[in-house]
Amino acid sequence: MLGVGSTIGAGIYVMTGTAAAQYAGPSILVSFVIAALACLFTAFSYGELSSSLPVSGSAYSYAYVSMGERAAWTVGWLLLLEYGISCAAVASGLSGYATSLLSSFGYHVPASLSQATFQTVPGSGGMAITSGWRFDFVATLAIAVVTACLVRGVQESARVNTIIVFIKVGVLFLFVGCGLFALHPAYWHPFIPEYRGGFQYGIPGMFRAASVIFFAYVGFEAVSTASAEARNPRRDVPIGIIGSLVICTIVYVCVASILIGIVPYQQLNVADPLSIAVRAMKQPWLALFVNMGATIGLCSVLLGLLYGQTRIFFAMSRDGLLPPVFSYVHKRYHTPWTGTILLGVIVALATATLPIDVISDLVSIGTAAAFGIVCFTVIWQRNMHPDMERSFSVPLGGFRIRGWWIGITPLLGMLFCVIMIAPLFADMIRALLHGNPVPALLLIAYAGLGFATYWYYSRHNSTFAREGKD
Repeated sequence: MLGVGSTIGAGIYVMTGTAAAQYAGPSILVSFVIAALACLFTAFSYGELSSSLPVSGSAYSYAYVSMGERAAWTVGWLLLLEYGISCAAVASGLSGYATSLLSSFGYHVPASLSQATFQTVPGSGGMAITSGWRFDFVATLAIAVVTACLVRGVQESARVNTIIVFIKVGVLFLFVGCGLFALHPAYWHPFIPEYRGGFQYGIPGMFRAASVIFFAYVGFEAVSTASAEARNPRRDVPIGIIGSLVICTIVYVCVASILIGIVPYQQLNVADPLSIAVRAMKQPWLALFVNMGATIGLCSVLLGLLYGQTRIFFAMSRDGLLPPVFSYVHKRYHTPWTGTILLGVIVALATATLPIDVISDLVSIGTAAAFGIVCFTVIWQRNMHPDMERSFSVPLGGFRIRGWWIGITPLLGMLFCVIMIAPLFADMIRALLHGNPVPALLLIAYAGLGFATYWYYSRHNSTFAREGKD
């Protein structure tokens, strides 16, 4: 339940339509499997680290204990893309479904208050300001509400999580069940659309779509980080990891196949593709259920992601890598309130102005890079501390090169992470060569801001610096 509840969110409710329309067509079903394999090898690496290192929480903690301050800062800055910026993608999708839900009750939100200021230029990967002023107020309001909840303090129980999981998955299976009677098999052909250059369709488009929907699986790591609470980590962690990934992949493939079988994939480049499909089925009651389920499910994902990011920043601030504002604790609510509010403002601005496909690309880059470092951390730990007790070890064994142990599982994890990142960088370079530098500039600016923050602040104020260590 923990893995499924943390994983099913914006990836299936939002990005499936965009990835299918722009890159893969019906072959997005294969893209989901490719992305799942990338996560599987990384998940095993998470499992070993969480069962052996005396810390809990995230890849930031593992990197800090294993490889020191600089590696920890790099991972922490990448995790901002995985958790913080992915909140913008989730909120954007939530805006689409909430707008559709409101329209069911006769309340029509204008595009100026429900769409981002910038929109992607079709076929170029660049961005342009849309005609007329636009600002996604609905998504901004959602982030403001979640931020306020986190400031006051939110206690999540297993019972609440289970209820939300059943609502989210139940709505998706209701969609699949009803969609079986409204299929147009002709929409699945050709399964791999004819290649049109770049990453538009064909085999390259299939892998490009996998890199887009890669962040649909990011919640799986919640399973491995809970290994300290497992009664039998050697058994429970693999079951939790593989079980949640298999369940989510089956759900994703089923929903995507029905979605594409109801509506031509070319029409799904929207923030609420399931709503488009339900409207095509002409079932108003089902549209109400789908929009409500998506809104509730995305709210829970938004809460979890923003919560995780505030706690990662709290840990980094406590270690001196970020300013103290991120670790100030409210005297009454006992939450890092100033850091939560500041992060909420940043995420809200990104959501209200940036298009969801550009956001998802940044999230996938940050996630894949962080996962790659996690896989490398396993190899590093095995060589630096070979005698450390490990209640769970990565499968498939390994081999040695000049005495250095190389694990097959973490090596495959790093390889798949490169496969996820490569199409994203290639698309950015292609956009740059076609006169659209904005995606590349966003990534360069983000990396530059991270380097400048570490160079001019973190390395002088960190715990290592205060203790006079390198």
